[in-house]
Amino acid sequence: MAIKAVFWDFGGVITSSPFEAFRRFEEEHGLPRDFLRSVNATNPDNNAWARFERSELTLEEFDREFEAETAAAGHPVPGRKVIALLGGDVRPEMVRALELIRTRFRIACITNNVRAGKGAGMHTDAERAARIGEILALFERVFESSKLGMRKPDPRIYLHACEQMGVAPEEVVYLDDLGINLKPARELGMTTIKVVEPRAALEELGTVLGMPLLAETA
Repeated sequence: MAIKAVFWDFGGVITSSPFEAFRRFEEEHGLPRDFLRSVNATNPDNNAWARFERSELTLEEFDREFEAETAAAGHPVPGRKVIALLGGDVRPEMVRALELIRTRFRIACITNNVRAGKGAGMHTDAERAARIGEILALFERVFESSKLGMRKPDPRIYLHACEQMGVAPEEVVYLDDLGINLKPARELGMTTIKVVEPRAALEELGTVLGMPLLAETA
């Protein structure tokens, strides 16, 4: 089937990865490298992080339960401190690509997020939150885990997005920075692109879509 739509993750794709902020926090607080990621990878469907992204916990409940989980792993960290790290920096080349692609293809965002900060970008700073809001307005639809009660990598969220956008999975390209989120999308039939370095991802996306992205975003 011909590609009709491009679905995008947000954090780690449109903005820099929160994992970068996690590592800075770990260095500043003397925590083992990738400690926060390892806690979130333990019992990944039902830990505090997963339940918060599905809005099954309030911020106060998440704060306590995440601290309990990190304490059990040897280094207590209040959940609120981690939430403050989530708002990444905008990648201008990705935003320019969005503006180009939306003139020829349908675009949507599928994001795991939490009910904290301001808007889907989860920024605590009002000015930065406003900029994120402008970017999110470029998408036809934004599918948020905290509003839907389901989160990636649950295949249901990808199928829901396809249904709402009126496209088949085989007609979609999906970009994400996490392989665990790309796997179910690929199994459903989507063309997937892992975003490690933005320009490399845009080069690959441009090839799939048959349109130059890097020339316009350089």
